[in-house]
Amino acid sequence: MKKTYLKILYEDSDILAIEKPAGIMVHADGKKREIKEETLCDILLRTHPEIEGVGEPLKLSSGEEISRPGIVHRLDRETSGVMLIARTPEAHSFLKKQFQNHEVQKEYRAFVWGKLKPEHGKIDMPLGRSKKDFRQYVRPARARGEMREALTYYDTLHVGVEEGKNISYIKAIPKTGRTHQIRAHFTSIGHPIVCDRLYGKSFGTALGFDRLALHSFSIRFKNMAGKEVEVGSSLPEDFETALSLLGS
Repeated sequence: MKKTYLKILYEDSDILAIEKPAGIMVHADGKKREIKEETLCDILLRTHPEIEGVGEPLKLSSGEEISRPGIVHRLDRETSGVMLIARTPEAHSFLKKQFQNHEVQKEYRAFVWGKLKPEHGKIDMPLGRSKKDFRQYVRPARARGEMREALTYYDTLHVGVEEGKNISYIKAIPKTGRTHQIRAHFTSIGHPIVCDRLYGKSFGTALGFDRLALHSFSIRFKNMAGKEVEVGSSLPEDFETALSLLGS
C-alpha cells in the first residue's frame, strides 16, 4: 500500500489543521473490502501517534465501535481541504464545544450546476433522512424521522459555460454542520454540486472532475489559549483546471 503524507497547515501542542486530499476516507466505516484502505486516521496515527485514544469512537448499528482518534468533525471521502484534528483530550472537548455552539466558521468552494438566483443569499432549510435513499439528506417533504435545522450562506464568485450549460463557482459558508449539508442544500434548490454521484447523478459531470467538486477552503476557530486562528487551504489542481476552463 502506497503511504500518503498530509500537509500540515497549522500546528500547536493541542491542535492540528491538515489538508485532506480528495479520495481518502476520514475513518473506517465497518465495511469489509478486499483491499484495506488507508484512512486519514491511519495516516495521522503514523505521523502523530499521540492522538491515539483522543476523542470518541463511532458506534455502528451492529454494535461495532470504530476508532476515530483526534477527529472532531469530518469531510466526505471526495471532499478536499482544511480539517481540524485534536491532539489531546482537552483540545477535543474544547473544539467539540465550539462546533456545537456554531462558533467555528468554515468556508467552502464548489462548482454547482446552473446560475444561482439570487447570486448571493442563504438557504435556510431543515434536513432529514430521505424516505427513498437512507444515504441522502433532504427537505422535510421528502424526509422521514427527525428534522434538523440547517443554514448555508453563499456567494457566486464566477459563472461560466461548458458545452452550453451554465456552471457557477461559489463560496459556501455553512452556519450549521449537518451531514451532507452543502450537497443537500444546493440540490434542494436545483443546483447540485458538479460530479455529485449521490445527489446529482442525472446531471453527469463537467470541467474534468472525477470527484465531488467541493473543497474546504478555510476554517476559523479559537485555540486553547483563546486566540482566534484562521487557516486556509490552497485550491487543488482540479479546481485550478476547472477555473481555467470556465475562463475565470
